[in-house]
Amino acid sequence: MPFFASGLRSLLESEGMRVIGEAANGREALRFAADTHPDVILMDIQMPELDGVKATQNILEIDPSAKVIMITMYRQDRYVFEAVKAGARGYVLKDADSATLLDAIRRVAAGEALLNPDMAQNVLDDFRDKREELPQEKHNDLNERETMILKLLAQGFSNQDIALRLDISEKTVRNRLSEIFTKLQLNNRTQAALYAIREGIAPLE
Repeated sequence: MPFFASGLRSLLESEGMRVIGEAANGREALRFAADTHPDVILMDIQMPELDGVKATQNILEIDPSAKVIMITMYRQDRYVFEAVKAGARGYVLKDADSATLLDAIRRVAAGEALLNPDMAQNVLDDFRDKREELPQEKHNDLNERETMILKLLAQGFSNQDIALRLDISEKTVRNRLSEIFTKLQLNNRTQAALYAIREGIAPLE
């Protein structure tokens, strides 16, 4: 992991990104995140003392707007599902090429969620299998504009892209999303995207 982390730091800094902290374990990651509020957090699934899922859950409890990307060896890692359900924006494989990783970081920094159709369906299936529920049938409370914003969010558009498509300001998008989360009793963008997919507002392609 130290070799991977040092290589990662070099890559990010070569692209003009600033690495403001590295954590040796989940408890350090939680402390760094609480103290520094980074734009994006790259979270290793496997960490000592506090694993990546628990660390992510704790970080998002402190700061629901935190943007966490899970780093994992395996595409079908069950821990990834739990992290995404908790609000992680998605995942990147450890053997992904640098272009894929950098693209993921930039997209998440811009407000997107990295939910491909397979991942979204697997997480929704996991909710069902464990009899855990996203809020039921509340999207009728949303007006037409809010429904469109929710659909675009679920399709992976950033706040800036949504604003451009709907000819409104980013501030308006942020305010509308806050209202949508409140109406639907959701905590974050990932849960909102899953909800929209499940309710057919943004069908899986």
